[in-house]
Amino acid sequence: MTRPAHPLAVFAALVAAVAVALAPEALGPFHIRVLQFFFFSAALATAWNLLGGYAGYWSFGHMAFIGIGAFAAAHYAMAFGGGGAGPASMIAPVAVGALSAGGVALVIAYPLLRLRGIYFAIAMLGVSQIAAELTNNVGALKGGIGVFLPSPTPAGMPPERFFYYLFAVLLGLCLLIAWAIRRTRFGYALLAIREDEDTAMMLGVATERWKIAAFVLSATLTGTAGAIYGYSLGYFTTYSVFRLDFSLNMIVFCLIGGIGTLWGPTIGAALLLFLTQVLLSRFLDVHLMITGALVVATVLLMPGGILRAVGELPRLRPKREGGT
Repeated sequence: MTRPAHPLAVFAALVAAVAVALAPEALGPFHIRVLQFFFFSAALATAWNLLGGYAGYWSFGHMAFIGIGAFAAAHYAMAFGGGGAGPASMIAPVAVGALSAGGVALVIAYPLLRLRGIYFAIAMLGVSQIAAELTNNVGALKGGIGVFLPSPTPAGMPPERFFYYLFAVLLGLCLLIAWAIRRTRFGYALLAIREDEDTAMMLGVATERWKIAAFVLSATLTGTAGAIYGYSLGYFTTYSVFRLDFSLNMIVFCLIGGIGTLWGPTIGAALLLFLTQVLLSRFLDVHLMITGALVVATVLLMPGGILRAVGELPRLRPKREGGT
């Protein structure tokens, strides 16, 4: 039986939701776009964390599901309509993109999840490269010349504000799913797999079933983000959505914030994007160097990420004499 959510946590979530809803009223277009990209990145990292953080299966090729989601949504919209009629027109294409990414994950899950550690990570990188080359070189997929997705933005609303809200809702959905999983048998099974898969199997945990479920769910959420991202671009090619930096960023955000935690990916994304997009936006020559130094310092000094380092502070304080 799971414990009910703490009232303070519910209140904090409501305050955060109100702040997110009202923020565009006080921000300019640039900062709205920065926050839009933050929500997108944090949603991707949270989706990756379901597999890499909870189950311990690190994927170096999750960008494959971003691209699959984007291209599936675009081709569905071009073939069956789905543009120019407001936000409702993107529901079916986005659903197709999400299901396509999840379907591909289901097909490749059994052979790939038999691999572990670096072998699984490299195999996923290979999958992403294969998917990218297929979209780029198969004429019917039009990855080389690019595909269009008509704007679903409501009349009178700036596109950056519309996608700001859309990616914010997506991040909220990813966090809600991650929170729910941690409180169920599904989450306990994934944590057991991460700690010692062989022992978990001997204790009766259906490791193969739970791994596949986590893989497919992670891919589906990533495909959803990819489909919405394709709409936000309007026009994209293979190299617009099959970007290696997306896969790397998912991992880096989780490492910095706290891999395997609920809020770690979001905190990592917020910190790194604030650093690169705001503080160092005028110093393009050095911001990659500083970002790399930050990642190295975090791994060396806080191997469990910021959240775990903060959680360990009370245990590091010396006890008072004569007390506990």
